[in-house]
Amino acid sequence: MKLLEVKGLKKYFPLTKGFFKKVVGYVRAVDDVSFDIKQGETLALVGESGCGKTTTAKSILRAIDPTDGDVILHLDGKDVNIAKLSRDELKPYRRYMQMIFQNPYTSLNPRMKVKEIVGEPLLVNGIAKGKELEDRVAELLKAVGLRPEYMIRYPHAFSGGQRQRIVIARAIALRPKLVVCDEPTSALDVSIRAQILNLLMDLQEEFALTYLFITHDLSVVEHISDRVAVMYLGKIVELSSTEEIFENPKHPYTETLLRSVPKPDPDLREELVPIEGEVPNPANPPSGCYFHPRCPYAKSICKEEYPEFRNLGTEDNPHYVACHFAESLKLRGVKITL
Repeated sequence: MKLLEVKGLKKYFPLTKGFFKKVVGYVRAVDDVSFDIKQGETLALVGESGCGKTTTAKSILRAIDPTDGDVILHLDGKDVNIAKLSRDELKPYRRYMQMIFQNPYTSLNPRMKVKEIVGEPLLVNGIAKGKELEDRVAELLKAVGLRPEYMIRYPHAFSGGQRQRIVIARAIALRPKLVVCDEPTSALDVSIRAQILNLLMDLQEEFALTYLFITHDLSVVEHISDRVAVMYLGKIVELSSTEEIFENPKHPYTETLLRSVPKPDPDLREELVPIEGEVPNPANPPSGCYFHPRCPYAKSICKEEYPEFRNLGTEDNPHYVACHFAESLKLRGVKITL
């Protein structure tokens, strides 16, 4: 059963010039993005920095207002289009969608104790107060692996991994349906990342959570996600199951992403292949396929026509890709090491 459907989502930022702020163009940060997330699954949204992953997430949560498109949340048989609601109409639904931010050092208020940070969502929504609030905060801290007595401390008393656990406790306080994880491990030491990923998977099972997991680290993706959406310059270029994306990529950009990930195997002598060139300017994207200036397989049609986003898989195991030559290209995948 689908929990979230995103249809034709767009977020354009206007470019202004002169004293009167005349609009001279737009940055197409998110450009016609569509996907869905099933109840209880993890969809990973991957791509280089600046491709529009976080802007997509913020548009879904209405942290910023989308330019166009639909964000449909399915709640107890009721379909709610989050993108079309006013601020007042949106308030009752915010509790069902929460976010785990990238940097635990900046996403916690240094002037608030842990009890106030984790308990604030419960207080604001009128769910608990007083002794009940304290008990709920203690339960949440235990759920993320922290001792309840830590609730009287300030954020500066904790390590990066502990702070991220506090951020997670705050995110799950209202028992949300959807949690957006915006690179939750990228600011942490490598030794702590596995612990946080395991915690997220345990909490998903315990509280029946659904994750939109944003990252540029493909080694994280193979361990936590059920499906993967590959994003490039504001558009999704490939979408399928994790196993399909890793072992049978259909888009040249996905292949280059996979080949640029270091393999922790001293016997493997394969040379790392970096992605050539820079991400184009989203205010002035290339004609045709946006990836063609960096693509080793590009032909003349790639410069003229944007490829259709179509399904090359089956109905049971779909594999969507936007590439003119997806059927004929023999691209190299990576064996999943689970």
